[in-house]
Order: sequence, then structure tokens, then C-alpha cells
Amino acid sequence: MTTTDSRQPVHLQTVEGFGTVRIDPIDPDRDAELIHGWVNEDRARFWGMGGTTVEQVREIYAHLDSLTTHHGFLVRRDGEPVALFQTYEPAADRVSECYEVRPGDIGVHILIAPAATPEPGFSARLFVALTAFALNDRTRAVAEPDADNEKALARLVRAGFELGPEVVLPEVDLPEVFIPAKKARLAFLNR
Repeated sequence: MTTTDSRQPVHLQTVEGFGTVRIDPIDPDRDAELIHGWVNEDRARFWGMGGTTVEQVREIYAHLDSLTTHHGFLVRRDGEPVALFQTYEPAADRVSECYEVRPGDIGVHILIAPAATPEPGFSARLFVALTAFALNDRTRAVAEPDADNEKALARLVRAGFELGPEVVLPEVDLPEVFIPAKKARLAFLNR
């Protein structure tokens, strides 16, 4: 499903041999159904949104959109949606309880969309644009995938991240959001 977006992208980059990567803020109303399909696949079990409805996905991303510290983005390659990317201020997140946040840090989460046909080197080339966007005005990216998510950890290492310690991210239980505790592995990428 190739889509277009009339808004200005927050990042647009041509990656040689890959295509043009466009990063736009998630529109909860427009994008909820697409994201719902992705996060409810077994391969996305570490994303933590399995079993959600389209309306719950819309509400989650509407809440995220209301924050000034956490941001959700839909990533397209040559107009085709290929990933969900989230950035956040580590000092305003539970991860801050697990490592010493530095000025210039930015937190990142990525969920690559399912592909009908696997494409060797896809994630590595996609990461070129994602890290350029995330580190544009920052000095270090931090990721905290589930400690048991071997594919994500390997992907981060291939992208140049250095693995840090295993930590337990504390539970978040607020009226607007509940996030269970998570055993994670920190990973860092310096600009």
C-alpha cells in the first residue's frame, strides 16, 4: 500500500541503493489501522501491544501525540510504510531510573513492518536514515529492547550500537497509561 502525505516530513533522506526514506509524525486517526496490523503480529510481541484493538492503538498514539517528550513516527520508503519509529527524552522516561542520562541523549524504539519478501540489508539501510534523524541535534541514542529479543539486539549491533547492561525498566501505572515492568538490554549509539 503506497501512501502519500501532503504534510511536510520531519525527515526526508535518499539512501543510496535503497530509496527515499520519509519520516512523518503518526496521525492516530489515519494510521491506527495500519499500526494495529503490525503490532498484533506474533513477530511484534516484544512491542507490547499484542491483543489491542484499532481503537486502543488510536488512543495510545493520540496520548503519545499529546506529549512533548515522546514522539511517534511512521516511516516510509518510496511512499510505502515500512516502520514505526518512536523517540523520547530519556530523562522523562522510566529508562532514566536504569542509567545515567547525559545531555544530548535521545531514546529510540523501532518496529520494522512485516515484509512480503525479506530484503537482505533492509534494516541496515533503513537505520542510516533513522539514526541521521535521531542524532541530527543529539549526541547519543539509547535503545532498550527486551533482553530476550535477540533479533533486535543483533540488528542494533549491526547498526553500530554498543550493548550496555541488562536492566529492569520499572512498571508505569498512571491513569492514562499502564506499562508493565520489562527486562531490557540497554544499547547506545554515539554520533
